[in-house]
Amino acid sequence: MYTWIWRHLPGGTAAKAAAALVLVLAVAALLLFVVFPEVEPLLPFTNVTVDQ
Repeated sequence: MYTWIWRHLPGGTAAKAAAALVLVLAVAALLLFVVFPEVEPLLPFTNVTVDQ
């Protein structure tokens, strides 16, 4: 999969590396700001209790 992405990115090595970095940052931002907030209410981690 990574080879397919690398082959389809335009430009030379430096341009491909910059484009790949932008893609990674875009996917990370999408996950942090869209996907994870939507999924968080469905996770069982909100019912945490600490007993002494």
